[in-house]
Amino acid sequence: MRTARKNLIEGSSTALVGLALVLFGDGVGIPVFTLTKVGVVMLAVGGVMVLVGLVRSSRGSARS
Repeated sequence: MRTARKNLIEGSSTALVGLALVLFGDGVGIPVFTLTKVGVVMLAVGGVMVLVGLVRSSRGSARS
């Protein structure tokens, strides 16, 4: 249960930072990549982490 909670917290915080980058990082340019693209990747990674946390929490409660 502890790993599931950790995944949920990390995933939601990563997704929130990614969302902030997508919304507010439009005018900022870095030579290699744009912040909006980084934000989209962080949103995707955060979403996957949240899904993994939800699956782990549901499996943990089903075993008990």
